[in-house]
Amino acid sequence: MRTVSKNALLAGAALAALAVSGPGAAAQEKVTFGTNWLAQAEHGGYYQAVADGTYAACGLDVSIVSGGPQVNNRALMLAGKIDFLMGGNMLQAFYAQREGIPIVVVAADFQKEPQVIITHPGKYESFESLAGAAPLLIGDNGFASYYQWMISEYGFTVEQRRPYTFNPAPFLADPTAGQQGYVTSEPYAVEREGGFKPDIFLIADYGFSTYATTVETMADTVANRSEVVKCFVEGSAIGWTNYLYGDNSAANEMIIKDNPEMSAEQIAFSIDKMKEFGIVDSGDTETLGIGAMTDERMTDFYEKMVKAGVIEEGLDLKATYTLEFVNKGVGVDLKKKLTGN
Repeated sequence: MRTVSKNALLAGAALAALAVSGPGAAAQEKVTFGTNWLAQAEHGGYYQAVADGTYAACGLDVSIVSGGPQVNNRALMLAGKIDFLMGGNMLQAFYAQREGIPIVVVAADFQKEPQVIITHPGKYESFESLAGAAPLLIGDNGFASYYQWMISEYGFTVEQRRPYTFNPAPFLADPTAGQQGYVTSEPYAVEREGGFKPDIFLIADYGFSTYATTVETMADTVANRSEVVKCFVEGSAIGWTNYLYGDNSAANEMIIKDNPEMSAEQIAFSIDKMKEFGIVDSGDTETLGIGAMTDERMTDFYEKMVKAGVIEEGLDLKATYTLEFVNKGVGVDLKKKLTGN
């Protein structure tokens, strides 16, 4: 990890000490956090909490292990090799519960799934107008999950779906097409390669109500290492608050060090879109703190997935997550100090 200045560490630790209570900085417990892809701004809050000493202030020595196409951090957590895992959305926790795997979501650091459908500018006036009309480039995973919800809720069709190979060329070549993507990524690629800003339809804003970038751990960890979980969850909330609203330069240096192909321009674009669309901080987080979850949101999303045929009825929903470590307002006062609001 890149060395951070003494002043930055002291400042971060001082802020953390105001908001996080934990086992104490004297006993540094080694903890490993596995992400679900290569280092990027979408992981920024965790890098921030390492860089400015927030995790250390409540007793954790956190190492971040990047995911990627050849890395299966989920398997490593199941094998006891890592302590916490960055999940995608709640469907992964539902599937684990269905298979009897004791994974528990302890925080939701994205309030909105960043999945979008992008189209050529001015072609479609609304998300609803895409249904049955636009040829849509959707990958297999998306087709099996959120696209089934789009069919159920809005009348999208199987016939209008085209396979997506993570190559924007077919989308750029067809002005009638739509394409899946993440709000923080694909629109940037289209701007660079296509020379235009696409229209963006964030599916979370149309009712796809899952949480995303969840923090997962094993049920045994929740039961036997609750202070470690508390420190990691609250430290991450402070890390995200500082990353979005404070000085994130040290965290971004760490991200680029771990992923040299990442550019400062891409990072800046991603941060801007996370803030513009309220991906991390919106709704409940404004009073409950980043990472917030509610029973109502969980139930709403689960019922939508049952209706869409994505998951079966009868799941023990409450076993997939816990509210024990969230909704305490961690980081809310810090945000006010950083933003002046």
